[in-house]
Amino acid sequence: MNATQRARLADDLVRRLAAGIRCAQLYAPGHPIVVRSVSALVESLAVIHASTPSLAIGIVGDDLVVGEMPVPGAAENMGELMRRLQQAGVERIVIDRDVDVAEITRLIQGLAAADPNQVAALTGLRHIRVGRLQVERRVDAPAGDVATFQRLYEDAVSVAGRLWDGAQTEGKPDPNAGRGIVDSLAQAVAQNRTALLALTALKNYDNYTFTHMVNVSILTMGQARGLGIDGSLLREFGLSALMHDIGKVKTPTEVLNKPEKLDDREFEIMKRHTVDGAEILRRTPEMPTLAPIVAFEHHLRADGTGYPNGVSRGQLNLATMLCGVADVYDAMRSQRRYQQAFPTDRILAVLQRNDGKQFDQNLIRRFAQLVGIYPAGNLVRLKTGELAVVLKAYAPDPYRPRVKVLRGADGVDLERPYEINLWEATPEQPQTSIEAPLDPALYGIDPLSHLQ
Repeated sequence: MNATQRARLADDLVRRLAAGIRCAQLYAPGHPIVVRSVSALVESLAVIHASTPSLAIGIVGDDLVVGEMPVPGAAENMGELMRRLQQAGVERIVIDRDVDVAEITRLIQGLAAADPNQVAALTGLRHIRVGRLQVERRVDAPAGDVATFQRLYEDAVSVAGRLWDGAQTEGKPDPNAGRGIVDSLAQAVAQNRTALLALTALKNYDNYTFTHMVNVSILTMGQARGLGIDGSLLREFGLSALMHDIGKVKTPTEVLNKPEKLDDREFEIMKRHTVDGAEILRRTPEMPTLAPIVAFEHHLRADGTGYPNGVSRGQLNLATMLCGVADVYDAMRSQRRYQQAFPTDRILAVLQRNDGKQFDQNLIRRFAQLVGIYPAGNLVRLKTGELAVVLKAYAPDPYRPRVKVLRGADGVDLERPYEINLWEATPEQPQTSIEAPLDPALYGIDPLSHLQ
């Protein structure tokens, strides 16, 4: 389907959506005119869904967007529809393939009412999700509000907890909840990858299981974006990574939460989570086929080692390899009672062990460029004795990021913090480098507040 055809289909779809809402405002739900308008909208959706499993409709700035394509002239021709969506508090509607007439009817009725409370009641629809816009934006877009990203991260951790509870009590996680939060995380990765990656460095020991799920999803999507993967495939990678450890719901609590290192018998029990996770996700309706593959394979290695025991793959799935790197990285940098958090350079050394046979070294090199040896949001001491917050990794030299200097070598906070690129030297600022990462809690500094 070429761009002209997509534009025509998008225009037809939003016109039918607007017509359906107008009819629902004027007539009762069962009126023949309403029924015909809903049927016409379902037909338009079926044509588009023939080439894509899900479709987003929403507002970006002054544009009405279908998929990732702005609808030409929407501000003039579809102003009423855009106002209706804004009045209802709707920024995004994602409609999945196999949506039925009853679901579309409920959606139309909710939008016709333009009541945020009625729109909120649409959360139970199986194939429709209403919320924030998921259209991709440039990675180098304006930094945005870090506090907003932090709230998104906290929401994601909360959703991860609900997914875990659902898998534990009902035998399957809620795929709609998973897709919804991954949609938002994918947008954030595209909008400001650096800020979101910095949030993954937050340490919440009480919620390690859930923060680990979210961190691995973000880190996997960050890598995938760097490889040119976006759209629905990026979200499949993200959802699969979010669910990679879901099999641990069947791991005995005394093993899963043991504060000390596992003994050999306990480790054998723990290793079953890959098989259990694949089975849970295989049985979960509407879960992407990639998800059980990643759950099963994420502890396998390129050289044939890892587990499940006795399983050999000629070539691991790309999503598996990206998730495996993210999984090891996040686990090693998370401090637990039996393990101190490792600095990033030691983590990357482990990822490169065995002469580079366990992990694809091209992916490791790209990962180092993505997160840096000193990731964004880290507090560091420079060799000058000054304290600084890392702002952004510098891909050609991961040891020399861009930083903001906050505190002088004398221990006094600077009245005017300043930013420098550690890979550059100027007459006013001779080149220096990082001496060591620091724990910001010991210095009374909140690094995230300096990433605005």
